[in-house]
Amino acid sequence: LDRTQPGLPLKRGRAGTMTHDYKRHGTTTLFAALNVLTGTVVGFCQTKHTHAEWLKFLKRIHRESPKGKQIHIICDNYSTHKHPTVMAWLAKHPQFHLHFTPTSASWLNMVERFFRDITVNAIRRGTFTSVHDLIDAIDEYLIEHNRSPKPFIWTANAKDILAKVVRARKALEVRVRGLQVN
Repeated sequence: LDRTQPGLPLKRGRAGTMTHDYKRHGTTTLFAALNVLTGTVVGFCQTKHTHAEWLKFLKRIHRESPKGKQIHIICDNYSTHKHPTVMAWLAKHPQFHLHFTPTSASWLNMVERFFRDITVNAIRRGTFTSVHDLIDAIDEYLIEHNRSPKPFIWTANAKDILAKVVRARKALEVRVRGLQVN
């Protein structure tokens, strides 16, 4: 994103500003996998988010992971994750285990915390005049993050987390029932 005009600078008693409108120069998709034990992130950007790119990402994880290790991947219910080509590859690589988060429960996936951090620290207030500039900023953030990675640690106990899942599920069921036409 590129701003339509420069913002006012930060000065004593006033926060820096940026325009609400912007020029969009294109998009990229960041595929990322977080090692929950070390905090390191494997990530790369692609122009599309189809099953082909997802499979390319799984193959990269396969290449970069220690041989003989079981690999558990938590992902959302996006259709590309369940494409027949992907499922066929997974059948040939039984060390890979996909776990899908419930609808509206992306907070259960710890890589979402990394996405929040990269958004806040590298993207949100940035100005990118091209997709290439955006990808460069993402790549720089990944390199810097992996220089001294720290695992994300849940601060809530399992009982509280599971109670939140139950509450979220009930709220979704009520919303879905409210949308149904008799």
